Amino acid sequence: MRVTRPRRTLLLIVLAFAVWLHAVEAKKYRLLSITNTSKLILVSEIPGKTKYVLDAATAKITVDGKPAEFQDLKAYTVIRVTFDARKGSKDGIDLDGVAKEISISTPENPR
Repeated sequence: MRVTRPRRTLLLIVLAFAVWLHAVEAKKYRLLSITNTSKLILVSEIPGKTKYVLDAATAKITVDGKPAEFQDLKAYTVIRVTFDARKGSKDGIDLDGVAKEISISTPENPR
């Protein structure tokens, strides 16, 4: 089956839109809680109050652009998170998404 150019373009637009819907833009969140054993974080939107439980086990974590460890997150209250919004479960806890990247900028090095 041959796909015409307009159909191919429409298909690409639909796929791009689907990918865009699943990835949440990096925003600032207030870090409310951390579990070290499961590497889960509870965050709330700034300035909103919507809360998300995220799996951060595979997230790339940086502080001022330098790699950091998951345990280092405990020292901060405001973080920037990019995550895939998808429902799931881990260790019996319902998840709202999977964190892809967590970045922190200290006051001395604002980004």
